[in-house]
Amino acid sequence: MTRRAGIVIASTRAATGIYQDRSAPVIEDWLVEHGFEVIPAAVVPDGRPVGAALRALLALSPAVVVTSGGTGLNPDDATPEETLPLLDREIPGVMEAIRRAGAHKTPLAALSRGHAGVSGTTFVVNLPGSPSGVMDGLAVLDPLIGHLCDQLEGVHGH
Repeated sequence: MTRRAGIVIASTRAATGIYQDRSAPVIEDWLVEHGFEVIPAAVVPDGRPVGAALRALLALSPAVVVTSGGTGLNPDDATPEETLPLLDREIPGVMEAIRRAGAHKTPLAALSRGHAGVSGTTFVVNLPGSPSGVMDGLAVLDPLIGHLCDQLEGVHGH
């Protein structure tokens, strides 16, 4: 069975065509490398549109949803606030590891407010908006993603 995954990019500038998003291709390539069928990325303005895009993706019951952007402290950075109400369970260790990995490159990683957790049987994770921050987060997920999806599917092999 092929697992499906979705991507939400939170960027008002990319959504309005001011610049081309560079994070979605990085995430998509990583997901494909890990055997996922990828639902086309949703590039939406920061704020409430992120929650709407997440709800639309979650209705498709993918195994994984990865967001990028909107996790900082700018007034319109609301990805964590739009994500948290949709999670049934948080997985704080994942975000701790992502922030720790990013901090080896920049102290600004500590400012990322993203969440990781489970909505139904879908793993949801908020990554930073920069391609380098995305790559750092995906590197943390590399050894975890298969086991994480297995557990959410009820496969309990250890």
